[in-house]
Order: sequence, then structure tokens, then C-alpha cells
Amino acid sequence: MTGESLVFGVSGTFAIVGAVGMVISRKAVHSALWVAFAMINIAILYFSLEAPFLGTIQIIVYTGAIMMMFLFVLMMVGVDSSDSLIETIKGQRVLASLFGLIFGAMLVSAITSSLASPSAGLAAVSADSGGPIQAIARLIFREYVFAFEALSALLITAAVGAILLAHNERWAPRKTQDQMQRERTLGTHITPLPAPGVLASTNAVDTPALLPDGSISTTSLPGSFGLKGQVDGARSITEEGK
Repeated sequence: MTGESLVFGVSGTFAIVGAVGMVISRKAVHSALWVAFAMINIAILYFSLEAPFLGTIQIIVYTGAIMMMFLFVLMMVGVDSSDSLIETIKGQRVLASLFGLIFGAMLVSAITSSLASPSAGLAAVSADSGGPIQAIARLIFREYVFAFEALSALLITAAVGAILLAHNERWAPRKTQDQMQRERTLGTHITPLPAPGVLASTNAVDTPALLPDGSISTTSLPGSFGLKGQVDGARSITEEGK
């Protein structure tokens, strides 16, 4: 067994394990980690096949940028969000199964065709194009430009879907700080007494908190400061009583 065959056996097995782990994992974060594991092993396969550019792009773009985008989507949507088993679109499971079978048949056909011909290495194949990068650019932007644009559209659709999932529709205007303060202090909701110095010019212990109407709250002070002349604020206790 040559070194290339050994690397292919080990990395290919790990890539399959990562793909299976991504499918059977119940938590979205674990699935994302399994995908990263599979992508790293695919990058190793690229390096073993004399494709350093593809291996580097696989690590930087897919394992780095794309996986970070997935993790950000998980953080926005919520890792504890449960999937709904109710079909909102009739027949979507049948269509998904059909597309999965077609994609699997395409993969089997591609692998079979690649095994039928001997391996020559990327350097020998891309010699006529001027190098591996030029050969890849010619394939992407000439022969497979439609497939490349379709994948770009799918990525944009995934990003828009993540934005829609993370967006919460607001049916009422956002409450201002003054409204929230009035609800906490003047409403029926029981809240702790305001701390000394809250909404005041100083945080001294003898400075009472200010109520939404601008008056001072003597209940925010300790009992020992409740005597006349011992409150440092806009008004004294006597003036507040008037």
C-alpha cells in the first residue's frame, strides 16, 4: 500500500464518519462540528492528490468562513430551537427524498467514472492550462459556470433564510426608557425599591432616587436618613411632603 492509498483510506473513512455524525446528531452544534471534521479530512485528500490550492480553500473558506456562518446562524436562531415536524409545504419530504436520490446517483456516477480511468495527478492534467489554478478557473467559469452560479444562489438563499428565521416581527413601537421606568415604578408589577443614587446626580447613600415625574423617593433611603434635613437632593423631605 502506497502512502497516497493510506492517506485516502484514513481520511476518506474519517470524512464518511463526519458526514454520518452530522446526519445522526440531535444537536445542531454537534452537527456543525461533525461537518468541520469531515471538511478537514476532505482538505487532506486534496493535498494528497497534488491540489494544494483546493486544500487551502477547503480549510480557509469552507471550514473557516462557511462553518463560522453556520455557527452564527445557530447563535441567532438558538441552539435549543426544536424543529417542527408539521409540513408547511405539501410534498416537501417527497421532493427532498427525490433530490437526495438524484444527488446520490450523481455522486456514484462521478466516483465510478473516476475509478474507471487511471489517476494521473493534478499537475499532469493541468499542465496544458498553465497550472492547477488556471485549470480550475477554466472549469469553473467556462464549462461549469451554470452549476457555479446555482451554488452561489443556494448560499444566498441560505443566508436570507437565516435572516428570516432570526427576525422577530414587531407589531408595536419599541418602548422608550421613560415608558419602561414608569411601568416598573408606577404600575402593578412588584419591583424592589430603587437603590440610592439611581437617576440622581450622585451615588451617595444619602441621595434619594428620582421618580419618573422628577420627584424624589424617600423610600429608597435607609431608615436612619428619614429625618428632616438629612436628605441631600433636589428637595428635602419637608418640601416633598408639602
